[in-house]
Amino acid sequence: MQGKKHLWITICMILVMALLLPMKEAGAESAGQKLRIGTDSLNVRTGPGLSYASLGMAARDETYTILNQEGDWYQIDFESGQKGWVANWLVVLETENTQEKEKQVKSGGGQTVSINADGLRVRGGPSTDHRVVGVVSKGKEYKVVSTDQDWLKITTEYGNVWVHKDFVQVNGPTQETSSSSNEEKKTVIKQGVITGNSLNVRTSPDTNSEVIGKLNSGTTVDILSQENTWTEITFQGQNAWISSQYIQAGKKQEKQEKQQETNDNGTITASSLNVREKPSLNGNIIGSVSQGDNFHILKEENNWMNIELPNGTNGWVASWYVNKEQSSSSESKSSSSVKNVTILHNGSNIRQSTHTNANIVARANQGDTFEVVGTEKDWYEIKLSDGQTGFIAGWIVSNGKQAKTTNQSSSTPGLKNKVIVLDPGHGGRDNGTTGAAGTQEKTVTIRTAEKLAAKLRAAGSTVILTRQQDTYVPLQSRVGVSQMNNADAFISIHYDSINDRSVSGMTTYYYHDYQQQFAADVHQGIMSKIDLNDRGYRHGDYYVIRENNSKAILLELGYLSNATEEIKVTSEQYQEAVSSGIFQGLRTHFQ
Repeated sequence: MQGKKHLWITICMILVMALLLPMKEAGAESAGQKLRIGTDSLNVRTGPGLSYASLGMAARDETYTILNQEGDWYQIDFESGQKGWVANWLVVLETENTQEKEKQVKSGGGQTVSINADGLRVRGGPSTDHRVVGVVSKGKEYKVVSTDQDWLKITTEYGNVWVHKDFVQVNGPTQETSSSSNEEKKTVIKQGVITGNSLNVRTSPDTNSEVIGKLNSGTTVDILSQENTWTEITFQGQNAWISSQYIQAGKKQEKQEKQQETNDNGTITASSLNVREKPSLNGNIIGSVSQGDNFHILKEENNWMNIELPNGTNGWVASWYVNKEQSSSSESKSSSSVKNVTILHNGSNIRQSTHTNANIVARANQGDTFEVVGTEKDWYEIKLSDGQTGFIAGWIVSNGKQAKTTNQSSSTPGLKNKVIVLDPGHGGRDNGTTGAAGTQEKTVTIRTAEKLAAKLRAAGSTVILTRQQDTYVPLQSRVGVSQMNNADAFISIHYDSINDRSVSGMTTYYYHDYQQQFAADVHQGIMSKIDLNDRGYRHGDYYVIRENNSKAILLELGYLSNATEEIKVTSEQYQEAVSSGIFQGLRTHFQ
């Protein structure tokens, strides 16, 4: 009897231990360990979840003792004896295993990454098994902290997080890093011009060294030194190396002797533009000019114009921010076979020149007819009742050749009363991509949107812009504008970038099947107006079109990373042409 009693006691003890052991392991797996805060400021909460109130803030690199663990949260001994909870994806465990793994993780080496995917999810660790911490936007640039196989640890507004290398573009060392590696600043001995396309720029004079960029034929560079078959140059603020066989030294000076003198005038298209003492971004700034300022162009060199300032001095400005006007108006205007035009809409603006932001000299109503004096681009110069002339946009009038067609289709609403949402990509703290010559994508997208908006409003459309100035608008809000206004169409406007600077062209993206024909019509309209490589219309997984119930497309209207294309797409001529092309595509689709 006594033996049976001992047996039952033993069995009961085993059962109790079996029940308690897992509970202890689940609740105190990390108890007693130290953790280090991995972000600049971290909320310590009263419970294990984001819905709990905050006890206070913990700062980067502060260490705490782990008391307990529940799911993705650690309980810590916070200040004044309080117990609080922190998210495990924003901290680093101070364990031997962690230290061993960190030894295997490579330093970021001062590199940065540009996000290539819109709405990219960032994670708390280097695998898809780790929790999603937040979402970052396409084109944003972040510093690389370290790498782990195919994953990069970057510093973002969410703290240090992880992204997969397939969704980012890795850039060279930051200027801070490169300056430390080039402590002695070298003197420029002469200048040279690149003679080959897609020339690799390397960190050292060795074909096995890292490629940090590419240069195209015709690019002018500063030469620092030469070593055997290699030439040292300045590239993006740091010293770099290229093969000597693809650079012609002294060609810059030869070009200066052949500077083209002009009698033309030019109008500044940038909101504010620096004037430099020489035709280079390295030239000292001697003044600035503003959008709309008009100057006499003395001469041109490469992609720079020498202008005469009001104080009598001369300076250089980047030509891609100047709308060049011929000195003789007869050279830029052509006679027209159209004798008369008829106004299609009430309140149509007649302007002083061929720009949608030019001064309005008169207004006309539907049915008014005017004699055509000449044509310039997509505009008619017409004779007014007082004998003066003005300009009317060709897309808001009908001419004699089209009058019958217009009347026959007058019952078709077309663009009239359509709600069109235009989404100028990026803005505010989100610059988008930066071009080869420094153009910020956010400034070009809003220029395009404004020109297109003017054309659509003149055609009777209701136009809504997701942003009207340099402000940051989240992707969710952009889509929300479309949904709340029950938009007939949503167009997100962007300009592209890639590490290979020889790539060029424009692309139209759609996501849902019901957006495909809309994409095809707008793409065809654009390509009929511009002279750019046609990259077609295709499926694209972008948040603003994926989450949109409207006929929504995303346009990449040229590559700012291609130096030649950057000059073209930022010009006034291209902006007019591409906005006319989008307008034409919309009109075709809604006919």
